[in-house]
Amino acid sequence: MLSFVARRLTEIIPLLITLSVIIFVIIQLPPGDFVTLRIQQLEMAGTKLSEAEIANLRRQYYLDIPPYQQYLVWIRNIILRGDFGMSMQWQRPVSELIGERLALTMVVSILTLLFTWGVSLTVGIYSATHQYSFGDYFFSFLGFIGISVPGFLVALVIMYLVLARTGVAMAGLFSERFVQAPWNWAKVADALKHVWLPIVVIGLSGTAGLIRTMRGLLLDELQQQYVITARAKGVAERKLLWKYPVRLAVNPLISTIGWLLPSIVSGEALVSIVLNMPTTGPLLLQSLLAQDMYLAGSFLLVTSALTVIGTLLSDILLAWLDPRIRFGGVTEEA
Repeated sequence: MLSFVARRLTEIIPLLITLSVIIFVIIQLPPGDFVTLRIQQLEMAGTKLSEAEIANLRRQYYLDIPPYQQYLVWIRNIILRGDFGMSMQWQRPVSELIGERLALTMVVSILTLLFTWGVSLTVGIYSATHQYSFGDYFFSFLGFIGISVPGFLVALVIMYLVLARTGVAMAGLFSERFVQAPWNWAKVADALKHVWLPIVVIGLSGTAGLIRTMRGLLLDELQQQYVITARAKGVAERKLLWKYPVRLAVNPLISTIGWLLPSIVSGEALVSIVLNMPTTGPLLLQSLLAQDMYLAGSFLLVTSALTVIGTLLSDILLAWLDPRIRFGGVTEEA
């Protein structure tokens, strides 16, 4: 087990370096840059900058040096000082901008994760153990709807129905009087009244997919010879179900940690925009539209690093649960 973990750890550093290069190249691909876009906006507003002012702006954001030097300055500051740079659009440190919205994003994402896993496990096991029953067909129908309908459309429909029936607007995570208020128990209670909508909407598609996966894999495990033998020996059905079939069928849920960790930080951008939530997803979209390369690049680098770390954690958990993985599919001879 230790050799497996050590081998996976040695693969992370070169992978992260490669990812940082790819990310920097990608954010450099669109034509122009933030300064060019800013100059166009000022000219459309009737303000013309001098050549000296333009040169000063380009020097301020290191746009007057070749791209490879820009990358070296950016990555050096991150590694040595933990400095992700200054946002061009907001004129504030990138770490502050992301940090302001990170707490709410993580709360919504973690609650969504718990909702997704809880519902997926429960419904998936029920559907597999009650194959072709009314409940199985009902949950399968809901699952297909959850997979096929976009989350932002579900958000719009729910917001309209709630507004039409109750007159209450469900946008945002707080009521109007709590938006600028300091944190207290009243504000927490108000947030809990609004947070259920993004949890259900964001978790709907992921829940639907995992239910289908859990059902299919558990059905396959229940048909294995060891299950049939255990039943013939009189092992109780509940004990038989949870000891091995569920333990093996749950592997796909653990393997999703690789993309669940970055989603906890980035959130669901489109749903967040529709629901007017102060999370990190809309901030990332704005930075990409404004070509704010330090904010967008740092955000993508953090989510990529979390993907790598999440994949490592899922590999370790899978190897712990399933010995076939840590032994590379080779079993010892008796």
